[in-house]
Amino acid sequence: MSVLAVGLSHRSSPVTLLERVSLNGETRRKAVGEMVVSDAVNEAMVVSTCNRTEIYADVEGYHGGVAAITELLSWHTGVSLGELSEHVYVHYDDRAVQHLFSVTCGLDSMVVGEGQILGQVRDALKDGQETGTVGRVLNDLGQRALRVGKRAHTETHLDHAGADMVAFGLSVATRDLAVTPSPDTPVAAVTPPAGCPMSGQAPSEPGEETPRTLSAVLPSGPLTGTGVLVLGAGSMSALSANTVARQGARTVTVANRTHERAARLAECLNEAYDTVDARTVPFTDAIDALADVDLVISCTGAQGYVLTADEVAAATEGRTRPLVFLDLALPRDIDPAVREQDGIRVVDIEDLRQAASADEADEDSGRSSALELVRGIVDEEVDQFRAVRRADQVAPTVVALRSQAREVVEAELSRLNGRLPDDLDDRTREEIGRAMRRVADKLLHRPTVRVKELAASPDGESYETALRRLFDLDTQTTEKPRTPRRTAASGRPDTARTAQEKA
Repeated sequence: MSVLAVGLSHRSSPVTLLERVSLNGETRRKAVGEMVVSDAVNEAMVVSTCNRTEIYADVEGYHGGVAAITELLSWHTGVSLGELSEHVYVHYDDRAVQHLFSVTCGLDSMVVGEGQILGQVRDALKDGQETGTVGRVLNDLGQRALRVGKRAHTETHLDHAGADMVAFGLSVATRDLAVTPSPDTPVAAVTPPAGCPMSGQAPSEPGEETPRTLSAVLPSGPLTGTGVLVLGAGSMSALSANTVARQGARTVTVANRTHERAARLAECLNEAYDTVDARTVPFTDAIDALADVDLVISCTGAQGYVLTADEVAAATEGRTRPLVFLDLALPRDIDPAVREQDGIRVVDIEDLRQAASADEADEDSGRSSALELVRGIVDEEVDQFRAVRRADQVAPTVVALRSQAREVVEAELSRLNGRLPDDLDDRTREEIGRAMRRVADKLLHRPTVRVKELAASPDGESYETALRRLFDLDTQTTEKPRTPRRTAASGRPDTARTAQEKA
């Protein structure tokens, strides 16, 4: 069994293709559920963000795993295998582990060093655990990846080396406004209350005092005086609202399909900032709010356009000042045709990808130093994970060896008991048995410890193989064949055994 990574990202695919292969909600659960029902795939989880869709899996073999994953990805997204093959990348074993660690650190992000990806990998792992598609292998890998990501941000200056996705998006999107925000602009220290969408913390228990810094006064900032409309109230939208508030926005209007979440986000903003007037509008009335804003930030997770070109054209008729849309969603929330209208600028993931590529060419020495440190952490953690995995893989051979030794001892004791004097008391017989078992355990102790240590070396598999062949050990277990149920309509597997059940 080995780790396999199959994916597409902003580095390998155009946004139009990333939109089509994005796996969200029920589609993701169905696709991953069918992957683990395959004989080639034992466990699977999906990391899906605004600029990547990646499937990580524990597979029986390289070719079977790639075939099973790409076929099901094609089936559920409608993208042909031929088109997928032109843009998909595949990593196997150590390369797959290294890729996930690098992704979790933000090294492979559009905005290198951004921290949102750490939470997105955590969400992917949690989703796999809840649906049963993540077992021991991917759970260990995912937990290790989160540890690597935390190390990267706490042991280096990675957080100072790169902006987050929202701040970078704002720096690109608002160049046509009267003011231009900068990711490096100092901001007031604001700690929203626990339970606020901006805090990333659970609500406080009744009566529990939560330290917080409220009523931050920002007399000026890079977005001073602007009106902002935020579509959505998820984590990315909450980050967006907090960022524009810190940078001096005059008003922040939040529209979300679930009004309670929008109201909670607006409440948090009003509590945290004296200079911001935060309010809500029904999601269906969001188009009417365009008349009063200068900037629209959207990240809803919807499967279709939230604002169409015709709706925007009607709502902005007669407008004289610029209007900027920052579309951080994948699939996109804003109809691309909106960008053809006079006085309106639309910045989406593809625009940010191009801007990020230009920034990479201007990488400064401080940023390069931080990135090198993070790459060193990744390499170190890959080596450690490999050692742990190889030690785990040799465990069945060690168990088989000890089991074989026990069988030999018990057989010899049974033979010996027939030859011992009949008047020998039970206590003496038990002591003879304990002595023989201790001899066997002591003889095996050093070899089994040593083979676990050697398994972590680059050619560690050869030691485990030699031990298995020398003692003619059988480490295979018998498993009943699985026949997944199929639906009459689609012919696809109807239900999948969980990764835990397969283990």
